[in-house]
Amino acid sequence: MPELVAPAGWPRQVRPPGAPGWEHTAVAWLLDICPPEFRSYPVLRRHDVVLARFAVLHVEACQAAVLRGLSEARGVLRDVADLDAVEAAVETWQTEAARLLGERRAVGLVEEALRGKRFVARL
Repeated sequence: MPELVAPAGWPRQVRPPGAPGWEHTAVAWLLDICPPEFRSYPVLRRHDVVLARFAVLHVEACQAAVLRGLSEARGVLRDVADLDAVEAAVETWQTEAARLLGERRAVGLVEEALRGKRFVARL
């Protein structure tokens, strides 16, 4: 029986590739990180790899939004919020940027696995 390997950054909610039913856990996780409307599209429910591609693009769009928020925060918010609130908003954007970086890695790994890639243990 081959060793089941989940690489660093693999989402803990998804069983390792090759484990029984791992694709079902992958689909559930992908649907959870995507907008709720994605659940209503039959193609995304029937085609795991298509769902994974949509999820990758969704996370990348979120990353772009965070970068825009960071670049605009101080200029746009200074007229509507005090300095403490603006700095808290910047910190929130930074926290979200870090979270999305990990999520982007995880989504990419799941997409690769759904496309057939298998990971091997490294020494």
